[in-house]
Amino acid sequence: MESKEEVKKKIREMGRNLLKQISKQENPYLDVPIRALSNVSYDPKTKLITLGNKTAKRYLFNVAHIRKFAQTLGVAGLAKQLINEDKHLNIREAFYALKRPVLGADINLADEQEETNAAIEDLELILDASREQLHFNADKGGFVAGKVIIQDRNDVIDWSKLGSGGWSIPSNVEDIKFKKVDAKYVIYLEKAATWERLNEDKVWEKLNCIIVCSRGQAPRGVRRLLQRLNFEFGLPIYVLVDLDPWGTYIYSVLKFGSISLAHISEKLAIPDVKYLGLTPDDIVKYKLEKHKLPMKDVDTKRLEEVSNYEWFKHDERWVTFFKKMVALKGKVELAALTSNGISFISEKYIPEKIKNKDWID
Repeated sequence: MESKEEVKKKIREMGRNLLKQISKQENPYLDVPIRALSNVSYDPKTKLITLGNKTAKRYLFNVAHIRKFAQTLGVAGLAKQLINEDKHLNIREAFYALKRPVLGADINLADEQEETNAAIEDLELILDASREQLHFNADKGGFVAGKVIIQDRNDVIDWSKLGSGGWSIPSNVEDIKFKKVDAKYVIYLEKAATWERLNEDKVWEKLNCIIVCSRGQAPRGVRRLLQRLNFEFGLPIYVLVDLDPWGTYIYSVLKFGSISLAHISEKLAIPDVKYLGLTPDDIVKYKLEKHKLPMKDVDTKRLEEVSNYEWFKHDERWVTFFKKMVALKGKVELAALTSNGISFISEKYIPEKIKNKDWID
């Protein structure tokens, strides 16, 4: 990751380029990489979704561009101030910091948070620096337990001694220092209830692992934490999700990256992550047929979309997986495993699947 000085240098360089254009009496512009499916591709060698080289010029003196141009510069100025003062703003706070009248005009620089969110994302692309490096944070979105000791600023935190709630994962984990990591692998869960079951059963202690949850799609802080545990300590990441298209999508984003964040796939994606979630075969093996839930139209549509992803449709294991899901005509939640015993998922399901290497990677 680049240092604060390197990020500030990029911001200054962006400003100098604009001044050069002005001195030449040119219409000042920003080259903004295009964030669209047409500029995204999948690299089978790296197993990453990556952003292409297509850019679009955003001009100051263009009625269609001027508002976004000004918002991007406003965000850049705010980022420079935050880095200089070594402070951070939540993206909601950033919106309010920029919701101010433009000098000499009776309009605000931004009226909706979506505008400042988009400007922050554009600045990420222009500078090739993450939102976290620019000192903008999102809401917290996950928790973790395990035999790990970290240093977060001036606090030393032991993940094994935080009771039933675990350690709350911040949106920015770049400056966290790992002092001790005693684990063989990481189990990532999409459901808080399942994480709470594993934590109460002390799975992290019995199986010598780390358990992480994020309540649905993993936010960037959680994804970056998982990647650091994988890259820096070589810990395998097992993804434990429901048997539905949304669970498969969560796995896909963790492994390959996402289309919307293709520009930072290398900083978030984990190519060797493994799918340990429910499979159509598990439904028969663990007698879960009676716990099947009906697929809604939105589920069916999502299943069709996910099964046609480039990285899935050429993999015979996933082709078979999706065919069986269609034939199942329903979805099944991990919570259904409780029908086999309160701690069945902790004592039988997870240990047996890992021991037998019953996963898809």
